[in-house]
Amino acid sequence: MKKSNITLLIVLGLVFFFVVRLISIYNNLVSLDEETNGKWAQVESAYQRRADLIPNLVNTVKGYADFEQETLTAVIQARSNATGINVNAENLTPESIAQFQAAQGQLSGALSRLMVSVERYPELKANQNFLALQSQLEGTENRIKIERDRFNESVKIFNATIRKFPRNLIASSFGFEKKGYFEADSGAAQAPQVSF
Repeated sequence: MKKSNITLLIVLGLVFFFVVRLISIYNNLVSLDEETNGKWAQVESAYQRRADLIPNLVNTVKGYADFEQETLTAVIQARSNATGINVNAENLTPESIAQFQAAQGQLSGALSRLMVSVERYPELKANQNFLALQSQLEGTENRIKIERDRFNESVKIFNATIRKFPRNLIASSFGFEKKGYFEADSGAAQAPQVSF
């Protein structure tokens, strides 16, 4: 074999190796991106479950004629605002997640005020429908926490992967961008004051 043929085979072998490696890295990035998008869908699903429970909860509470109308209206409005915010899985920027989180935080606050108001109505607290809905809502809040944690873990892996060399070159070439995390609400680090 001629020396030029051997050199050509070596060059072709190296090119083949780098092309296969490039394809492998790209496919890995696509898989991580899809996993993160799937985790986001799970977060949205958990929040949707909460939004779906709220009308039943409000209707159960409405049955008690003297219940504070302002509290119910706040819950209904907060639910409307929260379900009106849609974040595309392809655009999971810190800003879009913060906007989504703010709307969901308003709904959480309204629900908290509703539950505090319920304390003044012992007959409502004893209502089986209300107790069942309250239990489902508590379970849904736990699911939301779990799904948010899973999403953040997926984002951490994705973001770390696209920042490592040589993947960062491939990621930037193909438009893979850093995704945002769910973060603690402002003031969450301070313990609430309880007074009797």
